[in-house]
Amino acid sequence: MADPSDKAPQVCLLIYDGECRLCDTAKKGLERLETQVDATPIRMVPYQSEEAKQALGAVYRPGRPDVVFLIRSDGEIASGLDAFLALLPGLRGGRILSGLFSIPLVKPVGYLLYWCVARCRYAVFGKVALAEGRGNPR
Repeated sequence: MADPSDKAPQVCLLIYDGECRLCDTAKKGLERLETQVDATPIRMVPYQSEEAKQALGAVYRPGRPDVVFLIRSDGEIASGLDAFLALLPGLRGGRILSGLFSIPLVKPVGYLLYWCVARCRYAVFGKVALAEGRGNPR
């Protein structure tokens, strides 16, 4: 007999900086985007939550995160640009954008841009107040 948990959809966990205005806006945009029918469901939680701390384990560091994290259903952790690239195939039009990253030099430039934006995101985009319990929908 099959285990009931086998039928539960596998979910990826996207861990973002809940105090960063850019990250919060990106999270809201991802929530509004249409996903492919066969896409893996994604839950989003702020880095500042206890759930993120437990999910990341030894990777977690107190304070502001340097990057976004994606924990796949198999437990593998992708971070930074790699986390977003992993999401692209499940988003409407994402396969095309994902294909662009296979062009030589596009991915290295993407890593550089991600690093620059992540490094100065508070100065450029500002900070938002972290609402208690945000990212943990029932």
